[in-house]
Amino acid sequence: MSNIIHTPMLSGVTDHSTTSATFVIEPLHSGYGMTLGNSLRRVLLSSIAGAAITSFRIDGVSHEFTTAEGIKEDVVEIMQNLKGIRFRVFSDEPQTLRITKKGKGAITAKDISTNADVEVVNQDHVIAHIDNDKVSIIIDIIVEKGRGYRTIDDAANKRSSDMIALDAIFSPVLRVRYKVENTRVGQMTDLDKLLLTIDTDGSITSRDAFEEAAAILVNQYTALAGQTRVEVGAPLSAGKAEAAVTAESVDEPSMLDTSIEDLNLSARTTNALINNDIHTLKDLFSLSDAELRDLKGFGSKALDEVKEKMAELEL
Repeated sequence: MSNIIHTPMLSGVTDHSTTSATFVIEPLHSGYGMTLGNSLRRVLLSSIAGAAITSFRIDGVSHEFTTAEGIKEDVVEIMQNLKGIRFRVFSDEPQTLRITKKGKGAITAKDISTNADVEVVNQDHVIAHIDNDKVSIIIDIIVEKGRGYRTIDDAANKRSSDMIALDAIFSPVLRVRYKVENTRVGQMTDLDKLLLTIDTDGSITSRDAFEEAAAILVNQYTALAGQTRVEVGAPLSAGKAEAAVTAESVDEPSMLDTSIEDLNLSARTTNALINNDIHTLKDLFSLSDAELRDLKGFGSKALDEVKEKMAELEL
């Protein structure tokens, strides 16, 4: 058995909705399901770039502990509602936007006047309600990009004196769950399979969040590794690993030189192998399941027959 730690593969992605997906990573070295799952989860929840409102101003309102004339909600409620608006921002500079609304009805994120660098994701999100037809309201907001969480105290150092600061949750990832299951490749039965489910707010796809988290971890660990490099094994596939393990278990060269014709396979399977220049067990072990299926005239039934014969011969 090799002591090389093989790299895993992203073997599948299941989209549950536009904002949720499950990623299947396998096969993993024993214990690495928990190692990678926990690392990816922490980075996904804390370090993915996003955008949020960091401060705002309502015309006629001097501080947050008050009310605005003709508005159903008080300013504290409006603050909470503003924090629920999600953005895509295509600039590193803070963006100043304005909300203008007149007449009775709901004020929603759709009422935000955006520019070329800002896109509102959840336009139906309610900010407040005007309960008087004669009332108009103007709200200026500042939207910034960032990572993780920023407190009001940190934001207050950057805002102008007439703006009300907000604590900002920049992370676009709402929830991350992972589960580790056992998996096997050929005769290797102590491998892990990681199932990672990512839910986002819609400002980023689950796949983009997953790839960004992986890239962040790569950068962090590369910086710590210095000049040290560890030999990395290629990803294990079911077919190649089975072939490799089985080939190792056949110690006698004479066994590997056994002719395909001597295996007592069906005539159709035998002819298909020979026609594709596979004449011995050694030739057969050099191919993965996928490569065997791709052979001309060799299908799934023939593959099953070959596997049954190998099991019968305890190879």
